[in-house]
Amino acid sequence: MTAPDGTAQAGAAPASTAPAGAASRGFAILRGGVTDAAATAAEAERLGYHAAWSPEFYTRSAIVSLAAMAQATTRARIGSSIAYAVGRTPLVLAIEARSLDELSGGRLVYGLGTGTTKMMADWHGVDPSGPASRMEELLPLLRRLWRLHEEPVRHDGRFYHVDVTPTAEMTPPVRVDIPLFTAGVNTRMVEVAGRVADGFLGHPLFSPRYYDDVVRPAIAAGAAKTGREVEHVQIAGLVICSVADDEVQARREAAAQIAFYAAPRTYGTVVDVAGFGEAGERIRAAFASRDFDAMAAAVPDAMVDAMSASGTPAQVGAKLKEFGRHIDHVIVYPASFGMTDERSRQVTADLLKAATPG
Repeated sequence: MTAPDGTAQAGAAPASTAPAGAASRGFAILRGGVTDAAATAAEAERLGYHAAWSPEFYTRSAIVSLAAMAQATTRARIGSSIAYAVGRTPLVLAIEARSLDELSGGRLVYGLGTGTTKMMADWHGVDPSGPASRMEELLPLLRRLWRLHEEPVRHDGRFYHVDVTPTAEMTPPVRVDIPLFTAGVNTRMVEVAGRVADGFLGHPLFSPRYYDDVVRPAIAAGAAKTGREVEHVQIAGLVICSVADDEVQARREAAAQIAFYAAPRTYGTVVDVAGFGEAGERIRAAFASRDFDAMAAAVPDAMVDAMSASGTPAQVGAKLKEFGRHIDHVIVYPASFGMTDERSRQVTADLLKAATPG
């Protein structure tokens, strides 16, 4: 799949494309440091993954991780899943993307998100109002800043004021059309991708049903409002995974990761749409008491089935293929919540092999 301007999308690495009609495959890792991210990206590329992704949290920068990943790989796309769009100015976001695209030789996919309103206010110290409108203002502005070598950029909007005139000669970036992906959960935020983005990044809690019933209609609605073709918006999704010869162990690990993400009330809609509203209430109650074992125990088997690819290698592979029938790019996301470092590294290594595209 390509963007409106003809650029390749996240799964279409120059030397590693998915078969026609098949979902491409990526790999993301949050646990560990920058060196871990780079090593995992290199191994994922060696095994034939089409893309390597770095999430961002208060433990690791997506931008720094992608710089290391760019230098550890040569073919696979590298993407942020996601980098925080708030707390960075538009100019800083544009410069970081330009530099990462240069380091990678034009392989960057820039996934951006705001996080929850609480994260916006408490983590980044910005006004949490209008996150969807903020993103719809930001993305076109980034595209203009990538063309700063052509003309000055002056913008005075609701969220951003930018007035940049180059005072020295500028060389153009490797690409002025770096693919921009946005993330979201509620319908209005998902619409952002349809209105202004090249792709959408689905949350790890999303089930195939959520992609069909919520994500695709919202992207179509957003595209219709700005007169765009919905086919130009790729849908990528992070899928919680755990693998072991012992199916019960792998499913228990996936349940713990699901509980971690389901604990904030922000994601209650996702859990409700999937049919697990009562389980969500039990998870939130256990989280309020900081009883992490009870959180995982509150996740029913059906919820593990709907929101993860976990079990033996064969079971993981089959479930990832199922997700691939609903989205364009499937991103393997190893469970890690509550694990020892040793077990987390083992799961990552085993998943790299078990979930190899094929």
